[in-house]
Amino acid sequence: MELSAQVSNLFLLALPIACIAWTITHEEVFKEPREFCVRKSKSCDKLLKRKFFYLFTCEYCFSHYVTVFFLFITGYHLLFADWRGYLIGGFALVWIANIYMSIFGLVRVGLKREKMEANIKEEELNDIKKEVA
Repeated sequence: MELSAQVSNLFLLALPIACIAWTITHEEVFKEPREFCVRKSKSCDKLLKRKFFYLFTCEYCFSHYVTVFFLFITGYHLLFADWRGYLIGGFALVWIANIYMSIFGLVRVGLKREKMEANIKEEELNDIKKEVA
């Protein structure tokens, strides 16, 4: 495969990796299992158990495992056609996926801030209306 195709596949494959990793580690739909994993990651007696449960609470850590799954189902490799290409491609996918998640996190924080500011302004307007009436 040509390098340009490999690079474009890198940026495309990182999208579902980021989506899956973010959804499982942050979104409301997985809140209860994530809270269970947080408790277990702090309370298990064995180090290996604590680290296993921590995987499901950290988007960076979890993205490595999602990446391994995607490497397995797609056979994606970068620069080399052998095991080195899978290794390089895997770490590149994790890196790009985490950049996507960081950008999404910043955008999401900005949207939340705007929503909070709008709610504050709305409350101020309601208070003014009550004072006038």
